[in-house]
Amino acid sequence: MKTNIENIFSFIDTYTESTEVLYLEAIVEACELWLSGSQIPELSGDITKEEIRRGIQLAVLKGMQQSAQPHHQMTPDSIGMLIGHIVEKLVEGKKTFTIFDPAVGTGNLLYTVMNAIEGEVIASAVEIDELLVRLSAVTGELLQQPVSFLIQDALRPLLIDPVDITICDLPVGFYPDDDNGLNFKLMPATGHAYAHHLFIEQAMNHTKPGGHALFIIPENLFDSEQSKILHPFLKEQAIIRAVIQLPESLFKNTSHAKSILILRKPFPEMRVTPEVLLAKVPNMKDKRAMALFLQKIDMWAAE
Repeated sequence: MKTNIENIFSFIDTYTESTEVLYLEAIVEACELWLSGSQIPELSGDITKEEIRRGIQLAVLKGMQQSAQPHHQMTPDSIGMLIGHIVEKLVEGKKTFTIFDPAVGTGNLLYTVMNAIEGEVIASAVEIDELLVRLSAVTGELLQQPVSFLIQDALRPLLIDPVDITICDLPVGFYPDDDNGLNFKLMPATGHAYAHHLFIEQAMNHTKPGGHALFIIPENLFDSEQSKILHPFLKEQAIIRAVIQLPESLFKNTSHAKSILILRKPFPEMRVTPEVLLAKVPNMKDKRAMALFLQKIDMWAAE
């Protein structure tokens, strides 16, 4: 017997194979049919938000393999779930809180985090690619997760109030718009700025004092050629709470290995600077090692 996840994927895949439009476009159409109730997948028992997200995600992954666009990438589930666990601990005790993703893509990271948290989450998201916004928005409707979308360059001025939590799988590379780059402290004196640096600055601008920002960063963030302007910026504008190295086995190429950087926005009541957690995620298939690691994270968040 097929699982709900498999049935959702089959429903979308069967529809997409029967139409002439791009696979990713057809996913949006299939999900809209499901929302309207005119065609629905076979589902058994109480369907969970995670089953819906994963079923759609399988179809999106297949669509991305057929897409020629290199920026159509998805944050792996294992990383999303780890960030979800950390965010859940950071907002523990809050009945409602706000979250922001300035590079939301298909929404997989954002929805993984939102699904992991109890309490009311209100989200804002930015994405420049209209197709990805449509994918993300229709997924959000099926999940009944409230997200407001802006379709624009996230490094331009944003009409978004400061939030409790910012999350971002940083787009890595050079930012081509030098004129707009001049609005940022992390714009170098010569050459293009790193887009991932500017996203960090923009994210901190939209995080409340005392709020947290969690970034998936390239492993060489702190020793790249532009890190000499990043270090003083972070010292002045943020409190580094943690740098968590992700397992190399999660990445096809070890040179693309990543870490999680957790920053806190300085706030007036802060008396002491907490110690920085430096940690390495163990093999995620080792349940005992992962349980001990998550225990360490929980103790750190409680401090």
